[in-house]
Amino acid sequence: MELISVIKYEGSSDVLVYKYPKEDINFGSQLIVHEAQEAIFMRDGQIVQVFSAGRYTLETKNFPILKGLIRLGTGGENVFHAEIFFINLTTQMGLLWGTDDKVRLFDPASGLNIDIGASGSFNLRIDDSKKLLTTLVGTAQTLLNSDIAGGEDNGEYNTGKFRSAMVNRIKAHLARVIKAKNINILEIDAYLDVLSSELLVIINQDFQVYGLFLPEFYVTTVQTPDDDPNFQALRQQFADRTLKIREEQIKRDTAEAAQQRKMVEAQTEAQLKMMGAQGDAEALRIRAQAEADAYLAKARVEAEEMKMKGYTYQEETARQVGMEAMKNGITGGSGSGSAAGGLGDVASLGVTLGAMGGVINMTREAMNPIMQNATQMGQGFGNAVSGNPSATQAPAAPVAPAAPVAPSSPVAPAAPVEAGWNCTNCGKTGITSRFCPDCGTPCQTQGAN
Repeated sequence: MELISVIKYEGSSDVLVYKYPKEDINFGSQLIVHEAQEAIFMRDGQIVQVFSAGRYTLETKNFPILKGLIRLGTGGENVFHAEIFFINLTTQMGLLWGTDDKVRLFDPASGLNIDIGASGSFNLRIDDSKKLLTTLVGTAQTLLNSDIAGGEDNGEYNTGKFRSAMVNRIKAHLARVIKAKNINILEIDAYLDVLSSELLVIINQDFQVYGLFLPEFYVTTVQTPDDDPNFQALRQQFADRTLKIREEQIKRDTAEAAQQRKMVEAQTEAQLKMMGAQGDAEALRIRAQAEADAYLAKARVEAEEMKMKGYTYQEETARQVGMEAMKNGITGGSGSGSAAGGLGDVASLGVTLGAMGGVINMTREAMNPIMQNATQMGQGFGNAVSGNPSATQAPAAPVAPAAPVAPSSPVAPAAPVEAGWNCTNCGKTGITSRFCPDCGTPCQTQGAN
Protein backbone atom coordinates (compact mmCIF):
# COMPACT_ATOMS: atom_id res chain seq x y z
CA MET A 1 0.00 0.00 0.00
CA GLU A 2 1.34 3.46 -1.06
CA LEU A 3 1.57 5.71 1.96
CA ILE A 4 2.96 8.99 0.53
CA SER A 5 2.90 10.10 -3.12
CA VAL A 6 5.30 12.45 -4.95
CA ILE A 7 3.20 14.50 -7.32
CA LYS A 8 4.79 16.40 -10.25
CA TYR A 9 4.48 16.92 -14.04
CA GLU A 10 7.33 16.99 -16.53
CA GLY A 11 5.50 16.57 -19.82
CA SER A 12 5.46 18.37 -23.19
CA SER A 13 5.47 22.17 -23.40
CA ASP A 14 2.54 22.01 -25.84
CA VAL A 15 0.33 20.98 -22.93
CA LEU A 16 -1.29 24.02 -21.37
CA VAL A 17 -3.20 22.22 -18.60
CA TYR A 18 -2.52 18.71 -17.18
CA LYS A 19 -4.64 16.93 -14.52
CA TYR A 20 -2.88 14.55 -12.17
CA PRO A 21 -4.57 11.14 -12.76
CA LYS A 22 -5.02 10.15 -9.11
CA GLU A 23 -7.79 11.66 -7.03
CA ASP A 24 -7.30 9.77 -3.74
CA ILE A 25 -4.16 11.60 -2.74
CA ASN A 26 -2.93 10.51 0.66
CA PHE A 27 -2.36 12.88 3.50
CA GLY A 28 1.23 14.18 3.60
CA SER A 29 1.96 13.63 -0.13
CA GLN A 30 4.63 15.86 -1.62
CA LEU A 31 3.74 18.32 -4.38
CA ILE A 32 6.61 19.58 -6.59
CA VAL A 33 5.89 22.56 -8.86
CA HIS A 34 8.51 23.55 -11.46
CA GLU A 35 9.39 27.01 -12.68
CA ALA A 36 6.95 28.33 -15.32
CA GLN A 37 4.24 26.21 -13.69
CA GLU A 38 1.38 26.66 -11.30
CA ALA A 39 -0.50 23.89 -9.46
CA ILE A 40 -4.13 24.18 -8.43
CA PHE A 41 -5.19 21.96 -5.53
CA MET A 42 -8.91 21.11 -5.47
CA ARG A 43 -10.60 19.29 -2.65
CA ASP A 44 -14.19 18.15 -2.73
CA GLY A 45 -14.67 19.93 -6.09
CA GLN A 46 -13.47 23.33 -4.91
CA ILE A 47 -10.20 25.19 -5.47
CA VAL A 48 -8.40 25.23 -2.20
CA GLN A 49 -5.06 26.75 -3.10
CA VAL A 50 -2.84 27.79 -6.03
CA PHE A 51 0.78 26.78 -5.66
CA SER A 52 3.66 28.52 -7.42
CA ALA A 53 7.12 26.96 -8.02
CA GLY A 54 8.39 24.93 -5.02
CA ARG A 55 7.76 21.84 -2.84
CA TYR A 56 4.67 21.47 -0.68
CA THR A 57 3.14 18.90 1.74
CA LEU A 58 -0.55 18.24 1.06
CA GLU A 59 -3.11 17.88 3.80
CA THR A 60 -5.98 15.68 2.75
CA LYS A 61 -8.56 13.52 4.55
CA ASN A 62 -7.20 10.46 2.89
CA PHE A 63 -5.25 8.35 5.35
CA PRO A 64 -3.79 5.11 3.99
CA ILE A 65 -5.50 2.68 6.51
CA LEU A 66 -8.80 4.50 6.83
CA LYS A 67 -9.02 5.00 3.05
CA GLY A 68 -9.21 1.22 2.54
CA LEU A 69 -11.89 0.71 5.19
CA ILE A 70 -14.01 3.53 3.73
CA ARG A 71 -13.86 2.05 0.26
CA LEU A 72 -15.37 -1.22 1.63
CA GLY A 73 -18.55 0.63 2.47
CA THR A 74 -18.78 2.57 -0.86
CA GLY A 75 -18.09 -0.27 -3.22
CA GLY A 76 -14.45 0.80 -3.80
CA GLU A 77 -15.18 4.51 -4.39
CA ASN A 78 -13.08 7.00 -2.48
CA VAL A 79 -15.21 9.45 -0.56
CA PHE A 80 -12.58 12.19 -0.16
CA HIS A 81 -11.58 13.49 -3.61
CA ALA A 82 -8.39 15.57 -4.06
CA GLU A 83 -7.43 16.84 -7.52
CA ILE A 84 -4.31 18.63 -8.77
CA PHE A 85 -4.05 20.52 -12.07
CA PHE A 86 -0.67 21.64 -13.46
CA ILE A 87 -0.82 24.94 -15.44
CA ASN A 88 1.85 25.70 -18.06
CA LEU A 89 2.77 29.43 -17.83
CA THR A 90 5.21 29.47 -20.75
CA THR A 91 4.38 31.55 -23.84
CA GLN A 92 3.24 29.46 -26.76
CA MET A 93 5.04 30.83 -29.81
CA GLY A 94 4.14 30.85 -33.49
CA LEU A 95 0.53 29.73 -33.40
CA LEU A 96 -0.91 30.16 -36.89
CA TRP A 97 -4.13 31.75 -38.03
CA GLY A 98 -5.75 32.53 -41.38
CA THR A 99 -9.08 33.54 -42.92
CA ASP A 100 -11.05 30.66 -44.38
CA ASP A 101 -12.50 32.77 -47.20
CA LYS A 102 -12.13 36.19 -48.79
CA VAL A 103 -13.00 39.49 -47.19
CA ARG A 104 -14.90 41.97 -49.36
CA LEU A 105 -13.14 45.37 -49.32
CA PHE A 106 -14.56 48.53 -50.90
CA ASP A 107 -11.96 51.01 -52.14
CA PRO A 108 -13.44 54.53 -51.95
CA ALA A 109 -10.74 56.07 -54.16
CA SER A 110 -11.58 53.91 -57.18
CA GLY A 111 -15.10 52.79 -56.25
CA LEU A 112 -14.14 49.12 -56.78
CA ASN A 113 -14.89 46.07 -54.62
CA ILE A 114 -11.91 43.81 -53.98
CA ASP A 115 -11.79 40.42 -52.25
CA ILE A 116 -8.77 39.94 -50.00
CA GLY A 117 -7.55 37.34 -47.52
CA ALA A 118 -5.15 37.45 -44.60
CA SER A 119 -3.00 35.12 -42.52
CA GLY A 120 -0.36 35.29 -39.83
CA SER A 121 0.63 34.04 -36.40
CA PHE A 122 0.26 34.91 -32.73
CA ASN A 123 1.77 34.10 -29.34
CA LEU A 124 -0.33 32.89 -26.42
CA ARG A 125 0.06 32.49 -22.66
CA ILE A 126 -2.18 31.79 -19.68
CA ASP A 127 -2.88 34.98 -17.79
CA ASP A 128 -5.32 33.72 -15.11
CA SER A 129 -5.11 30.00 -14.32
CA LYS A 130 -8.13 29.86 -12.03
CA LYS A 131 -10.32 31.60 -14.66
CA LEU A 132 -9.03 29.24 -17.36
CA LEU A 133 -9.72 26.18 -15.22
CA THR A 134 -13.25 27.19 -14.31
CA THR A 135 -14.37 28.61 -17.70
CA LEU A 136 -12.62 26.40 -20.23
CA VAL A 137 -10.97 23.26 -18.83
CA GLY A 138 -13.52 22.03 -16.32
CA THR A 139 -12.92 18.34 -15.66
CA ALA A 140 -10.94 17.65 -18.85
CA GLN A 141 -7.71 15.78 -18.43
CA THR A 142 -5.61 18.08 -20.68
CA LEU A 143 -5.72 21.29 -22.67
CA LEU A 144 -3.31 21.60 -25.64
CA ASN A 145 -2.33 24.73 -27.56
CA SER A 146 -3.90 23.12 -30.63
CA ASP A 147 -7.18 23.15 -28.74
CA ILE A 148 -6.93 26.93 -28.71
CA ALA A 149 -5.64 27.82 -32.21
CA GLY A 150 -6.16 24.58 -34.11
CA GLY A 151 -3.60 22.29 -35.71
CA GLU A 152 -2.49 18.69 -35.88
CA ASP A 153 -3.52 16.60 -32.90
CA ASN A 154 -2.59 12.91 -32.94
CA GLY A 155 -2.64 12.82 -36.74
CA GLU A 156 -5.92 14.64 -37.00
CA TYR A 157 -6.53 18.33 -37.66
CA ASN A 158 -8.03 20.18 -34.74
CA THR A 159 -9.87 23.35 -35.68
CA GLY A 160 -9.40 24.80 -32.20
CA LYS A 161 -11.83 26.27 -29.75
CA PHE A 162 -10.94 29.87 -30.61
CA ARG A 163 -10.27 29.62 -34.33
CA SER A 164 -13.78 30.45 -35.40
CA ALA A 165 -14.01 33.37 -32.99
CA MET A 166 -10.61 34.67 -34.09
CA VAL A 167 -11.34 34.44 -37.80
CA ASN A 168 -14.70 36.07 -37.29
CA ARG A 169 -13.08 38.97 -35.47
CA ILE A 170 -10.41 39.37 -38.13
CA LYS A 171 -12.86 39.31 -41.02
CA ALA A 172 -15.13 41.81 -39.30
CA HIS A 173 -12.40 44.29 -38.47
CA LEU A 174 -9.79 43.89 -41.22
CA ALA A 175 -11.68 45.89 -43.84
CA ARG A 176 -12.82 48.31 -41.13
CA VAL A 177 -9.27 49.05 -40.00
CA ILE A 178 -8.05 49.50 -43.58
CA LYS A 179 -10.80 52.04 -44.21
CA ALA A 180 -10.35 53.84 -40.86
CA LYS A 181 -6.59 54.17 -41.36
CA ASN A 182 -7.05 55.18 -45.02
CA ILE A 183 -4.66 52.46 -46.15
CA ASN A 184 -4.14 51.92 -49.86
CA ILE A 185 -4.64 48.25 -50.66
CA LEU A 186 -1.78 48.44 -53.17
CA GLU A 187 0.53 49.56 -50.35
CA ILE A 188 -0.86 47.17 -47.77
CA ASP A 189 2.51 45.52 -47.09
CA ALA A 190 3.82 48.81 -45.71
CA TYR A 191 1.03 48.85 -43.09
CA LEU A 192 1.11 45.28 -41.77
CA ASP A 193 2.36 46.49 -38.40
CA VAL A 194 -0.57 48.92 -38.16
CA LEU A 195 -3.05 46.13 -38.93
CA SER A 196 -1.35 43.84 -36.43
CA SER A 197 -1.50 46.28 -33.52
CA GLU A 198 -5.13 47.21 -34.22
CA LEU A 199 -6.32 43.60 -34.48
CA LEU A 200 -4.35 42.57 -31.37
CA VAL A 201 -6.43 44.86 -29.16
CA ILE A 202 -9.68 43.58 -30.66
CA ILE A 203 -8.86 39.84 -30.42
CA ASN A 204 -7.55 40.06 -26.86
CA GLN A 205 -11.01 41.12 -25.73
CA ASP A 206 -12.25 37.59 -26.49
CA PHE A 207 -9.29 35.71 -25.04
CA GLN A 208 -9.13 37.58 -21.73
CA VAL A 209 -12.59 36.31 -20.81
CA TYR A 210 -11.06 32.81 -20.51
CA GLY A 211 -7.89 33.80 -18.71
CA LEU A 212 -5.76 33.81 -21.89
CA PHE A 213 -3.65 36.64 -23.27
CA LEU A 214 -2.01 37.33 -26.63
CA PRO A 215 1.22 39.30 -26.07
CA GLU A 216 1.82 39.50 -29.85
CA PHE A 217 -0.35 39.21 -32.94
CA TYR A 218 1.05 39.39 -36.47
CA VAL A 219 -0.57 39.94 -39.84
CA THR A 220 2.13 38.54 -42.11
CA THR A 221 0.28 38.32 -45.43
CA VAL A 222 -2.64 40.00 -47.15
CA GLN A 223 -3.70 38.09 -50.25
CA THR A 224 -4.77 40.33 -53.10
CA PRO A 225 -6.69 39.06 -56.17
CA ASP A 226 -4.06 39.62 -58.84
CA ASP A 227 -6.23 38.01 -61.54
CA ASP A 228 -9.27 40.13 -60.74
CA PRO A 229 -9.92 42.76 -63.49
CA ASN A 230 -11.06 45.24 -60.87
CA PHE A 231 -7.81 44.86 -59.01
CA GLN A 232 -5.80 45.18 -62.22
CA ALA A 233 -7.69 48.39 -63.11
CA LEU A 234 -7.03 49.74 -59.62
CA ARG A 235 -3.35 48.93 -59.93
CA GLN A 236 -3.14 50.72 -63.32
CA GLN A 237 -4.88 53.82 -61.92
CA PHE A 238 -2.48 53.93 -59.03
CA ALA A 239 0.54 53.54 -61.33
CA ASP A 240 -0.63 56.36 -63.62
CA ARG A 241 -1.34 58.66 -60.68
CA THR A 242 2.04 57.88 -59.12
CA LEU A 243 3.88 58.62 -62.38
CA LYS A 244 1.96 61.86 -62.84
CA ILE A 245 2.76 62.96 -59.31
CA ARG A 246 6.38 62.05 -59.85
CA GLU A 247 6.55 64.09 -63.05
CA GLU A 248 5.02 67.10 -61.33
CA GLN A 249 7.46 66.71 -58.48
CA ILE A 250 10.39 66.67 -60.91
CA LYS A 251 9.07 69.79 -62.64
CA ARG A 252 8.59 71.55 -59.33
CA ASP A 253 12.06 70.59 -58.15
CA THR A 254 13.55 71.77 -61.45
CA ALA A 255 11.73 75.11 -61.25
CA GLU A 256 12.76 75.59 -57.65
CA ALA A 257 16.37 74.77 -58.52
CA ALA A 258 16.32 77.26 -61.43
CA GLN A 259 14.78 79.94 -59.23
CA GLN A 260 17.34 79.25 -56.55
CA ARG A 261 20.13 79.50 -59.12
CA LYS A 262 18.79 82.85 -60.37
CA MET A 263 18.58 84.14 -56.84
CA VAL A 264 22.17 83.10 -56.19
CA GLU A 265 23.31 84.72 -59.45
CA ALA A 266 21.42 87.93 -58.64
CA GLN A 267 22.88 88.01 -55.16
CA THR A 268 26.35 87.39 -56.54
CA GLU A 269 25.94 90.16 -59.15
CA ALA A 270 24.63 92.56 -56.52
CA GLN A 271 27.54 91.76 -54.26
CA LEU A 272 29.99 92.29 -57.11
CA LYS A 273 28.39 95.65 -57.95
CA MET A 274 28.45 96.65 -54.34
CA MET A 275 32.09 95.69 -54.09
CA GLY A 276 32.84 97.66 -57.29
CA ALA A 277 30.96 100.71 -56.03
CA GLN A 278 32.78 100.52 -52.74
CA GLY A 279 36.07 100.27 -54.62
CA ASP A 280 35.24 103.28 -56.83
CA ALA A 281 34.13 105.30 -53.83
CA GLU A 282 37.31 104.40 -51.98
CA ALA A 283 39.43 105.31 -55.02
CA LEU A 284 37.59 108.63 -55.39
CA ARG A 285 38.05 109.34 -51.71
CA ILE A 286 41.76 108.55 -51.92
CA ARG A 287 42.15 110.73 -55.05
CA ALA A 288 40.25 113.63 -53.47
CA GLN A 289 42.30 113.28 -50.32
CA ALA A 290 45.49 113.31 -52.37
CA GLU A 291 44.40 116.41 -54.31
CA ALA A 292 43.43 118.16 -51.09
CA ASP A 293 46.76 117.24 -49.53
CA ALA A 294 48.61 118.49 -52.66
CA TYR A 295 46.65 121.75 -52.71
CA LEU A 296 47.28 122.26 -49.02
CA ALA A 297 50.96 121.58 -49.48
CA LYS A 298 51.12 124.00 -52.42
CA ALA A 299 49.27 126.68 -50.44
CA ARG A 300 51.66 126.24 -47.56
CA VAL A 301 54.65 126.57 -49.89
CA GLU A 302 53.19 129.73 -51.49
CA ALA A 303 52.43 131.19 -48.07
CA GLU A 304 55.98 130.51 -46.95
CA GLU A 305 57.30 132.05 -50.18
CA MET A 306 55.22 135.26 -49.75
CA LYS A 307 56.28 135.42 -46.14
CA MET A 308 59.93 135.25 -47.18
CA LYS A 309 59.39 138.00 -49.81
CA GLY A 310 57.75 140.28 -47.24
CA TYR A 311 54.19 140.77 -48.58
CA THR A 312 50.79 139.36 -47.78
CA TYR A 313 48.22 137.49 -49.81
CA GLN A 314 46.10 140.67 -50.08
CA GLU A 315 49.00 142.59 -51.55
CA GLU A 316 49.76 139.82 -54.01
CA THR A 317 46.11 139.80 -55.11
CA ALA A 318 46.19 143.60 -55.66
CA ARG A 319 49.37 143.26 -57.70
CA GLN A 320 47.90 140.56 -59.92
CA VAL A 321 44.67 142.54 -60.47
CA GLY A 322 46.62 145.67 -61.36
CA MET A 323 48.84 143.83 -63.79
CA GLU A 324 45.86 142.20 -65.47
CA ALA A 325 44.11 145.58 -65.80
CA MET A 326 47.24 147.20 -67.24
CA LYS A 327 47.57 144.33 -69.69
CA ASN A 328 43.96 144.73 -70.86
CA GLY A 329 44.34 148.55 -71.07
CA ILE A 330 47.50 148.45 -73.15
CA THR A 331 46.56 145.68 -75.56
CA GLY A 332 42.82 146.24 -75.84
CA GLY A 333 42.44 150.13 -75.67
CA SER A 334 41.51 152.59 -78.41
CA GLY A 335 43.22 150.57 -81.11
CA SER A 336 45.32 153.48 -82.44
CA GLY A 337 48.58 151.96 -81.26
CA SER A 338 49.89 155.35 -80.04
CA ALA A 339 51.54 155.86 -76.70
CA ALA A 340 49.10 158.57 -75.81
CA GLY A 341 46.09 156.30 -76.31
CA GLY A 342 47.69 153.53 -74.27
CA LEU A 343 48.62 155.88 -71.46
CA GLY A 344 45.12 157.35 -71.44
CA ASP A 345 43.65 153.90 -71.02
CA VAL A 346 46.13 153.12 -68.25
CA ALA A 347 45.14 156.34 -66.54
CA SER A 348 41.51 155.10 -66.41
CA LEU A 349 42.61 151.96 -64.51
CA GLY A 350 41.00 153.41 -61.40
CA VAL A 351 37.64 153.35 -63.14
CA THR A 352 38.15 149.73 -64.15
CA LEU A 353 39.19 148.66 -60.66
CA GLY A 354 36.34 150.57 -59.06
CA ALA A 355 33.80 148.84 -61.28
CA MET A 356 35.38 145.44 -60.48
CA GLY A 357 34.63 145.99 -56.81
CA GLY A 358 30.90 145.68 -57.50
CA VAL A 359 31.30 142.71 -59.88
CA ILE A 360 33.28 140.39 -57.62
CA ASN A 361 31.39 141.44 -54.46
CA MET A 362 34.49 142.48 -52.58
CA THR A 363 34.07 144.64 -49.52
CA ARG A 364 35.05 148.23 -49.54
CA GLU A 365 37.64 147.72 -46.83
CA ALA A 366 39.34 144.97 -48.83
CA MET A 367 39.43 147.05 -52.05
CA ASN A 368 40.70 150.33 -50.59
CA PRO A 369 44.43 149.39 -50.58
CA ILE A 370 44.14 148.07 -54.12
CA MET A 371 42.31 151.17 -55.39
CA GLN A 372 44.72 153.57 -53.79
CA ASN A 373 47.67 151.86 -55.45
CA ALA A 374 45.95 151.78 -58.83
CA THR A 375 44.84 155.43 -58.55
CA GLN A 376 48.37 156.57 -57.83
CA MET A 377 49.62 154.62 -60.82
CA GLY A 378 46.97 156.29 -63.06
CA GLN A 379 47.70 159.79 -61.76
CA GLY A 380 51.45 159.34 -62.37
CA PHE A 381 50.88 158.36 -65.94
CA GLY A 382 48.38 161.23 -66.51
CA ASN A 383 50.61 163.98 -65.08
CA ALA A 384 53.71 162.93 -67.03
CA VAL A 385 52.59 165.00 -70.07
CA SER A 386 52.90 168.45 -68.49
CA GLY A 387 55.50 167.63 -65.93
CA ASN A 388 53.24 168.91 -63.20
CA PRO A 389 52.39 166.14 -60.69
CA SER A 390 49.18 167.88 -59.66
CA ALA A 391 47.85 168.27 -63.20
CA THR A 392 45.96 165.64 -65.16
CA GLN A 393 45.78 164.96 -68.86
CA ALA A 394 42.37 165.74 -70.26
CA PRO A 395 41.02 163.29 -72.78
CA ALA A 396 41.30 164.27 -76.41
CA ALA A 397 38.30 166.03 -77.93
CA PRO A 398 36.44 163.96 -80.48
CA VAL A 399 36.91 164.97 -84.07
CA ALA A 400 33.83 165.50 -86.14
CA PRO A 401 33.80 163.47 -89.37
CA ALA A 402 32.88 166.45 -91.55
CA ALA A 403 35.61 168.79 -90.24
CA PRO A 404 38.90 166.98 -89.83
CA VAL A 405 41.57 168.69 -87.74
CA ALA A 406 44.62 170.04 -89.53
CA PRO A 407 47.72 167.97 -88.95
CA SER A 408 49.70 170.93 -87.75
CA SER A 409 47.23 171.83 -84.95
CA PRO A 410 48.41 170.36 -81.57
CA VAL A 411 45.99 168.85 -79.03
CA ALA A 412 45.52 171.18 -76.06
CA PRO A 413 46.03 169.56 -72.66
CA ALA A 414 43.00 168.97 -70.45
CA ALA A 415 42.25 171.73 -67.98
CA PRO A 416 43.04 170.73 -64.43
CA VAL A 417 40.43 170.72 -61.68
CA GLU A 418 41.17 173.78 -59.61
CA ALA A 419 39.50 172.58 -56.44
CA GLY A 420 38.56 169.15 -55.08
CA TRP A 421 35.04 167.79 -55.61
CA ASN A 422 32.79 165.27 -53.85
CA CYS A 423 31.38 162.13 -55.51
CA THR A 424 27.61 161.92 -55.17
CA ASN A 425 27.64 158.22 -56.13
CA CYS A 426 29.92 156.68 -53.48
CA GLY A 427 30.40 159.66 -51.14
CA LYS A 428 34.17 160.12 -51.53
CA THR A 429 35.34 163.70 -50.83
CA GLY A 430 38.32 165.93 -51.92
CA ILE A 431 38.74 164.26 -55.31
CA THR A 432 41.31 166.11 -57.55
CA SER A 433 41.05 163.82 -60.59
CA ARG A 434 38.37 163.97 -63.26
CA PHE A 435 37.02 160.52 -62.25
CA CYS A 436 36.19 159.14 -58.82
CA PRO A 437 38.94 156.69 -57.84
CA ASP A 438 36.46 154.51 -55.90
CA CYS A 439 33.55 154.08 -58.29
CA GLY A 440 34.76 155.73 -61.56
CA THR A 441 32.03 158.38 -61.68
CA PRO A 442 33.10 161.45 -63.86
CA CYS A 443 33.66 164.85 -62.23
CA GLN A 444 30.35 166.65 -61.89
CA THR A 445 31.73 170.28 -61.72
CA GLN A 446 33.40 172.72 -64.10
CA GLY A 447 31.81 171.09 -67.11
CA ALA A 448 33.93 167.97 -66.83
CA ASN A 449 31.00 165.71 -67.59
